[in-house]
Amino acid sequence: MTPLIMDHPLIQHKVTLIRDKNTGSKEFRELISEITMLMCYEATRDLPLKEVEIETPMAVTKSKVISGRKLAFVPILRAGIGMVDGILKLVPAAKVGHIGLYRDPATHQPVEYYCKLPNDISEREVVVLDPMLATGGSAIDAISLLKKNGVKTIKFMCIIAAPEGLEALTAAHPDVQIYCGAKDQKLNENKYIIPGLGDAGDRIFGTK
Repeated sequence: MTPLIMDHPLIQHKVTLIRDKNTGSKEFRELISEITMLMCYEATRDLPLKEVEIETPMAVTKSKVISGRKLAFVPILRAGIGMVDGILKLVPAAKVGHIGLYRDPATHQPVEYYCKLPNDISEREVVVLDPMLATGGSAIDAISLLKKNGVKTIKFMCIIAAPEGLEALTAAHPDVQIYCGAKDQKLNENKYIIPGLGDAGDRIFGTK
């Protein structure tokens, strides 16, 4: 599937703010949450609806509600945690799993250290969350792990992506729809996104 790069003015404005090195951790966390909420609108656009009958203060009428599809959100630790609160504000009934991966500093390859998923994960549509898509390695491994657990429908949501990561993830999992807030220029020699915003986890949690 072709990655969906979101060009909504509110998203683009807030992406600029999180790029700024002078944006502190508190504001950075709030902006990540806000951007995720805005992106969630697009990522949930295809949720099925059914018609129900309700009574307003004025009359009995028919109106629409989300029909039956169960959702789960799976952040890739640790930076993905910063996206969870925003998305749960819109979909509070969804379940949340966690996949822990870190990038080996020598090989730049992802190493799994934690996985905890809802028991019924195979029955749910899953959205994987990670603010940054750099090489794509962590996203590819996380999605492969979900597929091994029986998940059939998977989406991936990131805020900033490198072209290399988009290409790698699309090649590895062509059935996964990618939602992205901004497509950046490239990866540098250390596999960081340029211009990017630095290390998202460090900026969310105030670490270095």
